[in-house]
Amino acid sequence: MLRVKEGDLFPMGLLFKRYHRELFGFFYHMNGNPDLCEDMVQTAFYRMIRYRNSFSGEGAFRSWMYQLARNVLLDQVQQNKRTTYCQNLDDYAERVGGGTLADESLHKTEQAVQLRNALAKLSDAHREVLVMSEYQELKYKEIAEILNVTEGAVKTRVHRAINELKIIYLKTEHER
Repeated sequence: MLRVKEGDLFPMGLLFKRYHRELFGFFYHMNGNPDLCEDMVQTAFYRMIRYRNSFSGEGAFRSWMYQLARNVLLDQVQQNKRTTYCQNLDDYAERVGGGTLADESLHKTEQAVQLRNALAKLSDAHREVLVMSEYQELKYKEIAEILNVTEGAVKTRVHRAINELKIIYLKTEHER
């Protein structure tokens, strides 16, 4: 990124190759809309070029990248006034297959769908911190840097998010 900052845009292709899937996964877990996620990834990389001078090189590139990605996400939320989490269950069921799976596998699939639905019902802040820690596998220190909070605050947020997710998950399981 330091080379990009100096004006050599060629390395952006390498950064895109390395990080576009990771950013797509972040956006997908936050809003569940693949088309919107692709647009948001493009916007994030555009902003990396546009705001390349804000990269100091002192912190980790991923932290800086996620700060930009969060801003893209926040802009999208403001644009729509509310994050709409959509999940195409038909597409998911099509990938799983129609009745040819063993009962155990089908049960795991149902649990995965339940978990995704519960994740969708979390507040944006709780979903964001869980996505970063569990799906994107960022360390608490990195998340703290991205969110501009202490590492202890991140641990507390993750703990609260997991508790909220557990309550939602168990409630939906009980309703079945």
